[in-house]
Amino acid sequence: MPLSSAVITFPGSNCDRDAQTYLELITGQVPHKIWHNDQIIPKVDIIIIPGGFSFGDYLRSGAMASKSPIIKEVLKHSERGGYVLGICNGFQILTEIGLLSGALNRNVKLKFIAKNCHIKKNNENFFNKKIQNDKILSIPVAHNEGSYYNSEEGLKSLEDNEQVAFLYCDKDGNSNNESNINGSLNHIAGITNKEKNVLGLMPHPERAFQDFHQSQDGQLILESLIS
Repeated sequence: MPLSSAVITFPGSNCDRDAQTYLELITGQVPHKIWHNDQIIPKVDIIIIPGGFSFGDYLRSGAMASKSPIIKEVLKHSERGGYVLGICNGFQILTEIGLLSGALNRNVKLKFIAKNCHIKKNNENFFNKKIQNDKILSIPVAHNEGSYYNSEEGLKSLEDNEQVAFLYCDKDGNSNNESNINGSLNHIAGITNKEKNVLGLMPHPERAFQDFHQSQDGQLILESLIS
């Protein structure tokens, strides 16, 4: 059965159209376009909360978006076991609403980063099961607040429950200070909730799947769900 989907747009989102194209071309189904003030999301398999600068990143990235009416529907969807993918600003929103643990802080060098990076699969989940363990993904990033932070206890919980989904690395798969582009603790690029149906990811898979993109590695994430 085809994967049904929805993309939520907030004031300041700038990757929602990319996410819609990503879903449509890989799943073969046109996603539902949801506005942040909407009250209902049709029954779907996956919701994408896209990248951008929701509400101009005022107060704190994702903080104002977390108060939008549609968030109640996102929470209900995840509680039912529906998939949620938060990309970049979407990752920040997922931490603000409590679906994911931790926070995204300013990049360690206090500069906006926009370039291709390398990440690798860590613990297996619904979003990466089609990715081979030794596969190094090339996927772009574009963020100012992408440095993942959590308490020592929170990090231990993530590791114990195998919630760390992706790590920053170099082209050879080495995770170190040089390959950790934003200073994230433990080189974390993406995490899931305990149930593994919610993924927050700083790199942009929707910018790495078409022929004219530098890489097509981003398609492996949706293909993992489809499979």
